[in-house]
Amino acid sequence: MHAASGTYTTISASVRTELEIERSRFICVLARATDEDAARAVIAEVRAAEPKAGHHCTAFLIGPRGELARSSDDGEPSGTAGQPMLEALRGEGLSDVVAVVARYFGGVLLGTGGLVRAYTASVQESARAATRVTRSLRTTVEVHAGYERGPSLEAELRRLGHTPLHVEYGEGMRIDVGVPPSATDAFVARVAELTGGAALAVIGGTVHVDDPA
Repeated sequence: MHAASGTYTTISASVRTELEIERSRFICVLARATDEDAARAVIAEVRAAEPKAGHHCTAFLIGPRGELARSSDDGEPSGTAGQPMLEALRGEGLSDVVAVVARYFGGVLLGTGGLVRAYTASVQESARAATRVTRSLRTTVEVHAGYERGPSLEAELRRLGHTPLHVEYGEGMRIDVGVPPSATDAFVARVAELTGGAALAVIGGTVHVDDPA
């Protein structure tokens, strides 16, 4: 994560990996989650998909600086699963992610150190298999234009690398764009130039958005 610069790293899509350690199976699902409800939903899905697992240990980090952090050992000895999984996510520099490790006991006791290593390795395996995405801080700008200019303006903005966050059709067109905060004034001036002053640009708040691949 690079929260100081307004950027951080997440994953583009869910991954599932499996490790076998001393005959125990550790199935890890790593998924993207932008809030706690989404993380809890992923946890519930994995529990439903792996109902016979002895443990469903979890960890999630949410926010540009991983401000929201939760973990659960789900019956494993305290501190041997959830917290190591959380530290593995931090070590991989990820946020807006949830990890769920379903463990099927293989008959061999791993001990506390062995469990810590196994749960850590399971999350690391999934993190390294995932495709990463950088999210950057952007100022939202609502561009309002009539239908005679809106479609060509949208096409030109896309050509310039300003992929709309949202396009809405009503009495005219509303095109929401995310702009680097330092470039907001220049963007507004560019819209005015492209439309001969016919479009209205309204500066909004800031959001984090996925950088183009």
